[in-house]
Amino acid sequence: MTTEKLYHQEGEEVREYTEAEYAQNAKDIADALKAETIKAEAEAQAAIDKAALLAKLGLTADELKTLLS
Repeated sequence: MTTEKLYHQEGEEVREYTEAEYAQNAKDIADALKAETIKAEAEAQAAIDKAALLAKLGLTADELKTLLS
């Protein structure tokens, strides 16, 4: 597997990332993926909670839409 080289530009100077910058980039990507996972899990849990509440009330999603419109 080839790794993509990343570069940093300051003014006219362009240089490849340092080891620390590569490490920070990898950490940033991992943090972003973790945040996306947490958000998806929260959205899934909210959908489960909504479905459970509707079932407890004996309503379907369509009936709830009708009541709210």
